[in-house]
Amino acid sequence: MDALDVDDLVAGVLAGNRRAVARAISLVEDGRTELEDLSAGIYARTGRAATVGLTGAPGVGKSTLAAGLVTKARSAGIRVAVLAVDPTSPYTGGALLGDRVRMQEHATDPDVFIRSMATRGHLGGMALAAPEAVRILDAAGYQLVMVETVGVGQAEVEVAAATDTAVVVMAPGLGDAVQMAKAGILEVADVFVVNKHDREGAGELVRELRQMLHLGAARPWDPPIAQTVATTREGVDALWDAIQAHGTWAVETGARDAKRRARLLAEVESLAAERFREAATAVLERDPHLAGEVADRRTDPYRAAAELVRRSRADR
Repeated sequence: MDALDVDDLVAGVLAGNRRAVARAISLVEDGRTELEDLSAGIYARTGRAATVGLTGAPGVGKSTLAAGLVTKARSAGIRVAVLAVDPTSPYTGGALLGDRVRMQEHATDPDVFIRSMATRGHLGGMALAAPEAVRILDAAGYQLVMVETVGVGQAEVEVAAATDTAVVVMAPGLGDAVQMAKAGILEVADVFVVNKHDREGAGELVRELRQMLHLGAARPWDPPIAQTVATTREGVDALWDAIQAHGTWAVETGARDAKRRARLLAEVESLAAERFREAATAVLERDPHLAGEVADRRTDPYRAAAELVRRSRADR
């Protein structure tokens, strides 16, 4: 792709062209070098969309809830995009959002964009790829971007935390609360959902979750616990209201802007670290003696690191 093609792609994204948006996200997935020019072209037009992260163990009903939330957004006249990301595998991204049947009702709506995504070559992995894909959707004019991720590992926590409102979905019978606590996701959640609350054990899960939240450190925002049956859309209105309430609170208190600023600075730091790592690797490949000196105890790790920094800077 040459510079003119990137310019055309930027123009297409800013115009909300669906094909251009899909192509731009593919650049993110593949970690293409053109991504830098694409980012530079769209960045000034970002920061307007509200972002919501949906995370939780497989089978809790995230995709069905997402479909219900899309319906709520569209009834309010909001253009919405759903990005389903798989932080762990380059092969299973297309399997997210269930079998997509749950999203069929929105398939023909021109103001709804749905995309599954997996990182294959992006610098820094999904924790950096997902925010860039969200910015593309933001620049394309989608007012709400929902990011759905599978699982409750560290990568999923990072992706969920990289949104304005992080929604953690649980269901009875899966041992979710303990799993979430181990993964540290309780700390990043802004809204909790106990889905399938018509099933046995739902009330106990709600009580267990409340107890865990009360045992934790006090937070400026007290995360509500919505109870839903996503298949019948029961409780989806209340969940939407809870998400909207958190968004309003975050804007009014400045918490949203502070979170976005911290997130962007962390992203810049991660990108810089990845670039330095590449430069350092190139130095070591050209001169393996430095590694040998450390292994033979002739140079200590701190001096070796300082020498690596010096040589990497000299190469620029």
